[in-house]
Amino acid sequence: MNNWYTVKVKFTKEFQDGTLKRVTEPYLVSSLSFTEAEARIYQEVGEFVRGEFLVTSISKTDFADIFHYDDAEDWYKCKVSYVTEDADSGKEKKVNNNFLVSAHNVKMAYERIEESLKGLMVTYEIPMISLTPIVEIFPYEPGEIEGDEYNGGGSIAPPVDAGDEEINSPNINIAFNASEEE
Repeated sequence: MNNWYTVKVKFTKEFQDGTLKRVTEPYLVSSLSFTEAEARIYQEVGEFVRGEFLVTSISKTDFADIFHYDDAEDWYKCKVSYVTEDADSGKEKKVNNNFLVSAHNVKMAYERIEESLKGLMVTYEIPMISLTPIVEIFPYEPGEIEGDEYNGGGSIAPPVDAGDEEINSPNINIAFNASEEE
């Protein structure tokens, strides 16, 4: 299961007027772990940033879903609340979910989240919509990272000599195989 991670990257950005300024920009990356998120951001950001850049922070971010529209580049975080009943105790419980939607303004974000959630079978409210500083989103694509064992890109190391038994399992990867002479 993929998770969303907010990764902040610090680099020198050249603006349209030719000035250079050191900036820190947040990106949203879908990946299986913090390590993979960092590897993916180095791959993605390395394609368009000239010079050196530094990953300053990685944090897990909880979004129930992301709704991308090609006509907008701004990302709005929409908090959606609804009431559900606990099956065991019968008590009502308020549930909050965060959604991310691309739009030009708050009104458009509201309309788009309403449209996206119109099939929801519960009554909900949208108590908050706010503009996020997220620059770009990199969704998970199978086979994208070289050596990624989760999507078939990795290789399985040869089995370790365990006496007369041979261990041959796709779940075992060997990072170091010491010889008997060492």
